[in-house]
Amino acid sequence: VKNIECGQNTIGQNQYLTKTAQGQYCMLNISVKNIGDNAQSLFSSNQKLLNNKTVYSADDTATLYAAPEGSSWYSQINPGNSVDGTIIFDIPKDVTPTAVQLHDSALSKGVEVQF
Repeated sequence: VKNIECGQNTIGQNQYLTKTAQGQYCMLNISVKNIGDNAQSLFSSNQKLLNNKTVYSADDTATLYAAPEGSSWYSQINPGNSVDGTIIFDIPKDVTPTAVQLHDSALSKGVEVQF
């Protein structure tokens, strides 16, 4: 986890691909390296933002709109390779995230990183 920034109301690259938050957008900037022996898929929808015991899902549409042109937060990562990117979460305005749960698949236990 590189950093997390919260408090943004809208996300988008242009007037056609813009989304407004129900609460506030939190932008989770991460770097992921495949340390295994096989290619692994990474989906933004498998990642979770936490505030104590409350779990928030990624906003895949906002994540896509925030990505640089031509990129998205789905990546097939080959062994030894890394990807960097931002995953967007829409959480209530009065909430401060305390951790993120990162998963390599929907069925994995994941790893929790505290802020």
